[in-house]
Amino acid sequence: MPASTLDATTALVLIDLQKGITALPTVHPATEVVARGAQLARAFRAHGLPVVLVNVTGGAPGRTEAGGHRGTPPADWAELVPELDAQPGDILVTKERWGAFHGTDLDAELRRRGVTQVVLGGIATSIGVESSARAAYAHGYHVTIAVDAVTDLDAEAHRNSVQRIFPRLGETDTTEAVIGLLG
Repeated sequence: MPASTLDATTALVLIDLQKGITALPTVHPATEVVARGAQLARAFRAHGLPVVLVNVTGGAPGRTEAGGHRGTPPADWAELVPELDAQPGDILVTKERWGAFHGTDLDAELRRRGVTQVVLGGIATSIGVESSARAAYAHGYHVTIAVDAVTDLDAEAHRNSVQRIFPRLGETDTTEAVIGLLG
């Protein structure tokens, strides 16, 4: 369902738009996803709404070799891309799991600010974004995904999230439509 409204206390949550992940081969160009994420961030900041920038620095412990990283990543792997223009008022969340809520203070940060809705974007659609969308839904937030501000490493996984999963969790729309609802 297209986005119909944004709550007065909506936060933007951008997932894993960091140097190491945006350098991976994605279905849609990461540069376009980053540009749309940056556009959303500027619009949310201009309206005095919270912007959450999430990066990932590790993986789940235990027997997770199938999904784990091989070798040591470059030193700047987890750095947010400069195009996001992180500001002092942004909420920075570092996670070690797929989703932005598990093991972080994201829910507390949002509740402290009275946030009732989240708009999500980032990489990878079927991993970090979908996990965060599911958790946001489970925490009782209204969920909106800017579907042109997400991409994945796998075309089928991306399509499944956008067409089958996200519509069950909330509303989906374009960056332009979401920004239009701000004003």
